[in-house]
Amino acid sequence: MNYEDLYQSYQALAKDLKDKTALVQRLQKAVNKEIENGDLRSFDKDMELLQEACSEQARILEEMKALVAQFDRQAYMEGGDYAEQMLACCEESGVDVKGEFPVYEMFPYRVRFDVENLDIYLDRKKVHCLRPVNFVQRIKTGQDKLMKASFNANVFANELAEAYDMAVLKLGKRPETDLYLTKLYKLLAPMGRYRREYDQQSYAFDLARLYASGVEETKDGRRFEFGPSRNINQAIRILDQNGQEQYLATIRFFSKIDE
Repeated sequence: MNYEDLYQSYQALAKDLKDKTALVQRLQKAVNKEIENGDLRSFDKDMELLQEACSEQARILEEMKALVAQFDRQAYMEGGDYAEQMLACCEESGVDVKGEFPVYEMFPYRVRFDVENLDIYLDRKKVHCLRPVNFVQRIKTGQDKLMKASFNANVFANELAEAYDMAVLKLGKRPETDLYLTKLYKLLAPMGRYRREYDQQSYAFDLARLYASGVEETKDGRRFEFGPSRNINQAIRILDQNGQEQYLATIRFFSKIDE
């Protein structure tokens, strides 16, 4: 099954419906004018044509309804056709993908299929979109928007250092210890309304840009380094400047003399 076959067939019917609708509108104007002018002979003729055109509209609408009803949505998603076509669209659009059905990573997004309800989860947001090319375009648009957002690696490094220092105090950790990046996110965006404006995907994207920036220290002279973790659930997947995936889990800020 291929959604694009359905879409093309529907488009042909939609064109027919558009043409018939235009004809109905012209005939409706004509009969209104004819009844106004008392030209009942022309009225009778055009009313017959109008009825035929309306019947054609109804027929096309029934064909549209039947066409879509014949498309087995459950089989399309459950059988893997959707995922296969989505991956092809990702390759064509240059969208990096990792994982396998029903869970994929499309940096910085996480995509999960809910086959039973025919939904797709883009991170925590439920999306109902059974057209792969449309869904991939949504991903691509989001990535492009993040890429165009202004970013200052030095400023972000300093903000990250401030969140790190706050976390050290709050968690009672020793200075210069490794802390999970997920913990720092909650300090950078402590309230729900802040997280809506600066979500975890934006955070992951900023981490990726910092990772690739070449910035090595904060304004107070401390250096920092990212680290991995055995707990993959705490790791944040990014793509580096070469398009290679990296998993960042922790960070620590330390004085140069401790290197």
